[in-house]
Amino acid sequence: MFSTSILLQILACALYSNWWPMLSALMYVVVPMPCLFFGGGSTSFLTSRESNGWINGAKFLTGFSAVGSIAIPAILHHANLIEAGAMWIAFTSFFVLVCTVLCYHRANLDEDW
Repeated sequence: MFSTSILLQILACALYSNWWPMLSALMYVVVPMPCLFFGGGSTSFLTSRESNGWINGAKFLTGFSAVGSIAIPAILHHANLIEAGAMWIAFTSFFVLVCTVLCYHRANLDEDW
């Protein structure tokens, strides 16, 4: 699923001969960084109710990165730098990436896997 997301991101750029949508792929790299740095590689801190300053900072950075993944294609389309088709393909790519992360999170919660 992750490969499909990256393929859609590349298609959003290649089909319209415009590589501006690849900026949102940068956010795909930034999204897991708070989990790696502050959560020890686990996603369980995202659903916890702990109020540690580092945990809250990690939740904020994860949310900021996720919103940035949606906002970048929308802003680029609003500025007429990309076409609507490229924007929708980038949104689809983000949706597939979110489904991948949710499946990964669910698999980590199950002890039976």
